Amino acid sequence: MHCTRKVTDNLYFVGADNRRLAMFEGVYSVPDGVSFNSYINLDVKNTLFDTVDATVSEQFFENIEYVLSGRELDYVVIHHMEPDHSATLSELLRRYPGITIICNKQILTMIKNFFNLPSIDERVMIVNEFDTFCTGMHTFKFIFAPMVHWPEVMVTYDETNGVLFSADAFGTFGALNGALFADEVDFDRDYLDEARRYYTNIVGKYGPQVQTLLSKAGTVDIKYICPLHGFVWRRNIAYYLDKYDRWSSYTPEVTGVCIIYATIYGHTENAAQILSTRLREKGILTTMFDTSVIPASDIVSACFKYSHIVFASSTYNAGIFVTMEAVINDLTAHNFQNRNVTVIENGSWAPAAGNLIRAAMLKCKDIKLSEKTLSIRSSVKENDLARLDEIADEIALGIPVKTVPEYKPNEINNPALFKLSYGLYLLSAKSEGKDNACIINAAMMITDTPKQIAFTVNKANATHDMLMSQNEFTLSVLEEDVPFEVVKHFGYSSGKTTDKFADLDYVKRASNGTLYIDKFANAVIAGEITNRIDCGTHTMFIATITEAFELSLIPPTTYDNYQNHIKPTPKIAKDAPKKGWVCKVCGYVYEGEELPPDFICPICKHGVDVFEKIG
Repeated sequence: MHCTRKVTDNLYFVGADNRRLAMFEGVYSVPDGVSFNSYINLDVKNTLFDTVDATVSEQFFENIEYVLSGRELDYVVIHHMEPDHSATLSELLRRYPGITIICNKQILTMIKNFFNLPSIDERVMIVNEFDTFCTGMHTFKFIFAPMVHWPEVMVTYDETNGVLFSADAFGTFGALNGALFADEVDFDRDYLDEARRYYTNIVGKYGPQVQTLLSKAGTVDIKYICPLHGFVWRRNIAYYLDKYDRWSSYTPEVTGVCIIYATIYGHTENAAQILSTRLREKGILTTMFDTSVIPASDIVSACFKYSHIVFASSTYNAGIFVTMEAVINDLTAHNFQNRNVTVIENGSWAPAAGNLIRAAMLKCKDIKLSEKTLSIRSSVKENDLARLDEIADEIALGIPVKTVPEYKPNEINNPALFKLSYGLYLLSAKSEGKDNACIINAAMMITDTPKQIAFTVNKANATHDMLMSQNEFTLSVLEEDVPFEVVKHFGYSSGKTTDKFADLDYVKRASNGTLYIDKFANAVIAGEITNRIDCGTHTMFIATITEAFELSLIPPTTYDNYQNHIKPTPKIAKDAPKKGWVCKVCGYVYEGEELPPDFICPICKHGVDVFEKIG
């Protein structure tokens, strides 16, 4: 029986899970299974994007038949010829003899290598990079992605709906289990480690090639990512693109220490445990892996996550202990680089593992190898403890530890204020026939009977001026994965010169006549202002709630989430002055030795507390 999901109005998921597969590619354990994804776009000409592994072929063809419901299948786009995505191609051609294959020249060569298909050239449409193809309502652009992670790979971008069919990029280990979208699960908790493990082990060697693909993807407006394994992304896409940017540039996700040890009788493990304890006492995050127990693919993934790596290995047959050697070989094969590395060895009569590990690490790019090391003879002795302390001290020097500032009477510490729970809201108003809105982060319910709300608005905002003469407003409560572009659009431009609602297709009017957004917001609160209180740079508005309704079940964003996960880190332009002050919110640079205490950023309207001195 069919098991399909709708991605967009015309696009359907027709892939399938395999929960019984023990080893992916015969190498990587997949205890939670894996999905093999395929998609059909219905249009004047119906197009299938990739096929699936032979193990799920029955489900795949039932899904196709159901979605087509008697329609013709006109095209199949092949992005990647690895058999887990192409094994059912010959059967597809047999069932749909009128179908045309769309692919590039290298893919066609591989089709001929994998299958004996007479007259295959007559059924193929060859495309070049950036060629476009129209199926009726949809126009598709083909973008080549060589070595992500085979040489023939390409991706397809639907210019109509903003869908990126990303081949093996942005994939995840794990069966979908009925879910399709990443926002339908707790991705960070349940799948992020599997996404990283998938990337590092399948694609990790080809970081520069992934960076090239990311730069190409940055030229199009991506609204959906449809990979060949794992979940479809339709929200918080910038978050996942950032993960791929970090992984493919070999930039650590976490500043902390990954301790990897290979032990025979427990003595090397003891040294690793003592080091971890010393680091934890210093407030440094650590994690530990036993190479004899944990699969190498998990350890490789962790090495891509953490900034500092410690290898602690017993000597075995005058070399590195076998399971540690496998991890070292795996790391070097996956282009491991840009990490701080410390080595500890153990040997009862002729310790040799340390020098061999160091030699392997020296072959890797941008590895900062510590000169401090420890060579244990059989077991940890009292004099070894001082050396472990030295190693911990050296590692700690490179890891900034956040501490609570010392209490100073009558001082206002901004981080203490940031502990208050802030949200992020779109405040809308209307005056003299004109609609406007701005972003605010201070709003709260103040009484339940009657239902009243209070919020503050910067006096520099045009919305503020409207609310000084008009009483009606709406607050759109922004979701936790609201795109930065939405915040930038409403928060970084002035309503005095810009129609912020022009050309937006997700705007509606509340009962009081003011506008709200029905996308990227999970609730709307409308009201009537009853009081105004002058607060210096801001005005506090007290209002009675006249209408409130939900739009989605997605949690609201917080100001902390916005600062750490939504807002990109501002980069100072190369031609910016060498001295001055930079706004940490939007990147605006104020030229001058001293920043006026009442200065307001002209771009994002924040005060001096968000500015940082440069030069």
